[in-house]
Amino acid sequence: MKALFEKIIPLASNSFKAYSYEMDEFDNPWHFHPEYELTYILSSQGVRYTGNSFDNFEKDDFVLLGPNLPHCWKNTGRQTHKAGAIVVHWDNNLLGNEWVEKCEFQNIQKLFKLSGKGLRFESDFARAIKPKLEAFLSLTSFQKLISLLEILNELSLTGKVATLCDSDLQEQLKFVDHERINTIHQFVRSKYAEKITLNDIANHVHMGPESFSRFFSKIMNKPFFSFLNEYRVNAACKMLIESDLQVTQISYACGFESLPYFYRQFKKYKGNSPHQYRMAYQKISFG
Repeated sequence: MKALFEKIIPLASNSFKAYSYEMDEFDNPWHFHPEYELTYILSSQGVRYTGNSFDNFEKDDFVLLGPNLPHCWKNTGRQTHKAGAIVVHWDNNLLGNEWVEKCEFQNIQKLFKLSGKGLRFESDFARAIKPKLEAFLSLTSFQKLISLLEILNELSLTGKVATLCDSDLQEQLKFVDHERINTIHQFVRSKYAEKITLNDIANHVHMGPESFSRFFSKIMNKPFFSFLNEYRVNAACKMLIESDLQVTQISYACGFESLPYFYRQFKKYKGNSPHQYRMAYQKISFG
């Protein structure tokens, strides 16, 4: 597997990079770069990995990621639209050395410090920002810089934001760790519906079971099977929303071998039962 460091090259007209794109599906591996990243999902859905956390994403997912924080978006299931996003990258020297230390940027400075944990903005706030991001892409280089600062200031002032992961993950990771974690992500993505043993996943990354368990818990701050169960619950949430399958069918389709255990894990990660989750979504969607 190739290195997961991504080199960001700014456009010739700007000291940062801003663009939109559309493709059949998001296919970047779990990767990192020293630049900040602002990503707005325009279309498609799946699972977003950020550091040692992951969650479902859909249209209007809007996140800010700090430097060297590993991340990727992966589509899951049948997609009705192509995968599309607006992305902005910039480095610490956007306006020169220590620019963010100036008193005018104190709120942005706080925002940047928090971004080391990954920040997700609530959907209603994201939708309000979306027209500015879309207009931002067609501005002149000077106007684009001013607009970026205004958008960052607006992000720094909202309370409609939540952190995604532990802030020290990027300091723990080495090159070989990135390769292993990316391999684990790919394995879980393709095999979560099947029975997975500790030997299965340890062998897949060429480690012994005990070494693998220590490695995974240290890097991801959770045991592997907690990670796997959370992934399966997120997959179940998607099926509860998108299908009319019975809860029992969804449970087995997502790799749970016991219905009571599925209910316990669902309650643990989502705070309610599968039936309550489905009903709450239907109430929001259909009134």
